[in-house]
Amino acid sequence: MTSQELTVSSGELTALRLIDIAYTIDLVQAQTLWAARASSAFSRSYLSSTPPKAVAFGVAPLWLALGEVELMLGAGPVVVQLSVRLYDFGVAALAARVKVKNQPWSQFVADFDALDRLLGPAGPMDFWTELLARVRDIISPALDRPAIDASLEEDYLIGTVHAFDEPMDAAALKDRVDLTSLLSGEKRRLSPAARKELMSRSFSYYADDLVVLTWDRAFIYEPRRDSDVADVIEVANAQLVEFRYYDTLLDDELPRMYDRVENARSAASVFASRRFANLARRLYTLVAEVTELTERVDNALQVTEDVYLARVYSTALGLFRVPTLGASVDRKLAIIRDTYAALYEEASSRRAELLEISIVVLIMLEITITLVRGW
Repeated sequence: MTSQELTVSSGELTALRLIDIAYTIDLVQAQTLWAARASSAFSRSYLSSTPPKAVAFGVAPLWLALGEVELMLGAGPVVVQLSVRLYDFGVAALAARVKVKNQPWSQFVADFDALDRLLGPAGPMDFWTELLARVRDIISPALDRPAIDASLEEDYLIGTVHAFDEPMDAAALKDRVDLTSLLSGEKRRLSPAARKELMSRSFSYYADDLVVLTWDRAFIYEPRRDSDVADVIEVANAQLVEFRYYDTLLDDELPRMYDRVENARSAASVFASRRFANLARRLYTLVAEVTELTERVDNALQVTEDVYLARVYSTALGLFRVPTLGASVDRKLAIIRDTYAALYEEASSRRAELLEISIVVLIMLEITITLVRGW
């Protein structure tokens, strides 16, 4: 570190809060409702700088501007720009952005930590709850099976620098500032091993850009001012929220499924086949719905030709454990599918058994009638 501290000429601090608010969202209807009742801007979001042929959205999310608010950050008030991005698979990504201009690096780091304390997981939830309520009040007809408590959420912080007070490339930047302090939120100097781990997910495409990812924070140095990297980080977080939802849903469903199977098996034989069939249909419906929605989440964004963006996106997915959660959901779906198949087979077996008994009874009845007539 040199004695001359860098100054952030232009940048922004972003706090994200991603919340599962519904089973699905009809984005076309939500856009229509917003246009009719709100005066703020909206758009169907696409990556701003990446060519359309290099990426593919399953369904492009809907971005809505939510105005501005003044908050106390650190030593003084700041203007916070508010927005939300709605994903068709039921996630709302709320964002609070603070513009930075002509700020010493140490103050940039201090304000980043202050934003975490104010709007991060340790801060009061009222800010995000009230913001989400404003959105829901307008788009509620577009929500399919809205979440009752909206308690499933993720938070993320992004510190972005567009320009310093002097020309800077990625290599020089790593030498001039302590990025690990910004990424960890720690005041004490970290060990070499911890610093190496924090910086292990660093990416640069040009000599003068840099992205560093961690579990709950990211630093982006982007002189060209495009927001594509921040956008794909948000998409990965949205996928994390949704896979957590389905993992929790199936965790709750499996014990209930076992209880229902036992209850069906304990029923009288004449009713068991119907109970097995009804339960099998219910499980089939659950598997079909979850499979359809998880495939929609998987296909939320496909980065094809942009190798750099693909690396950032895939690393973010791995860091957030999205593939692990996806595999967990698949395993639980496989258990339910196997149970469905077993129930269907058992229901068919019970029907066949009942049919055989009916045939034997009819034969015996016919023999009895014949004998009675013969007398």
